[in-house]
Amino acid sequence: MMGLSLSRRMRIALILLFALGFVLFLPMRIALGMAGLERLGVAAREVQGTVWSGGIDRLMLGTTSLGSVHAGLSPLPLLVGRARFDVWRRNGAADDVAGALTVGFGRIGIDDVTGAVPLGRTFAPLPVSSFVMDDVSAYFSGDRCGHAEGRVRAQMAGQFPGLNLSQGLSGVASCDGEALLLPLVSQSGLEKVDLRLWRSGRYVAEMRVETADATLSDALAKAGFADAGGVRVLKVEGML
Repeated sequence: MMGLSLSRRMRIALILLFALGFVLFLPMRIALGMAGLERLGVAAREVQGTVWSGGIDRLMLGTTSLGSVHAGLSPLPLLVGRARFDVWRRNGAADDVAGALTVGFGRIGIDDVTGAVPLGRTFAPLPVSSFVMDDVSAYFSGDRCGHAEGRVRAQMAGQFPGLNLSQGLSGVASCDGEALLLPLVSQSGLEKVDLRLWRSGRYVAEMRVETADATLSDALAKAGFADAGGVRVLKVEGML
């Protein structure tokens, strides 16, 4: 009986040792798949290293590329049922970024993101080239926006005739029903962009320009802006 008991304890010890080794050396690639981050539109060209210290080559959020980043699972949020993957790139360059992708019971989103996120032509014909984020956190609970905070500044790649948007437009992230809302305003307050993002990846971006200048109104009309009682409006819809 004692031999059987010892044998059983050894089997349990081996199982625990195997489980510990699996957790300690779990590949980052497998961990990301287990977390279900593809539901946030997360993809990558290559993933290396372990869950605690890895690298992601060409990290994608939908159609937006964050480039190559370091990544690691943060252990403390696991205690409250959340998997938080910290990601960062700190080279002392303009494209440095830091933040986290977080998945929990019924929620998925980003946490504490600071840095520039390039957008390319994601919202064309709106010439928004990138978002500069300052401690931005946002998550969806089910299909609804559960919480959003942090400041976002949209940098513009080009200019509309008669508009000076060299300083970009900025605002604070918030929830608007099911959608994540970025209400962005220029320094003059006459140009505004409301960007709404849904859990499905659908977005609606609406730019409004207040002007009584007939020449500017004509130029905006040629750029695709519709007249809405003294306000020129350009609306863009699509999927990320």
